[in-house]
Amino acid sequence: MDTRPSWDEYFMGIAEQVATRSTCLRRSVGAVLVRDQYIVSTGYNGAPRGTAHCLEVGCLREALGIPSGQRHEICRGSHGEINAICQAAAMGVSTKGSTLYCTHEPCAFCTKALIGAGIREVVFLHPYPDELARSLRAEAGILVRVMARS
Repeated sequence: MDTRPSWDEYFMGIAEQVATRSTCLRRSVGAVLVRDQYIVSTGYNGAPRGTAHCLEVGCLREALGIPSGQRHEICRGSHGEINAICQAAAMGVSTKGSTLYCTHEPCAFCTKALIGAGIREVVFLHPYPDELARSLRAEAGILVRVMARS
């Protein structure tokens, strides 16, 4: 009997572990970019490298009572998907043709970056209500799979 996890289970498990590094006070998100069964990069949501984390200085969106999914531009943190793309860029690693495993469905901002970075497939656990993101992924031909947990 084979007790090894499937590739999807393996990479999503890593995304969930990456999410534990999140410094966001609202939601912990982990992302893993994979190409040909190799990890290209990882990312979690939090402030840019070298800047104060929300854990240290608080959350402006929380202080202003801004609901989830709104006014992303005033958040000091970047989403896990963006940080995974940035990590790959910083290391000089191509993301073209990669699959993104992410704990949460990407928003429109992240979706635009994923399209530009050449990501071909997105696999996530938790949906995020962003119709523009879904429309953009469909238009760009990105395959999308919602992974069910057993």
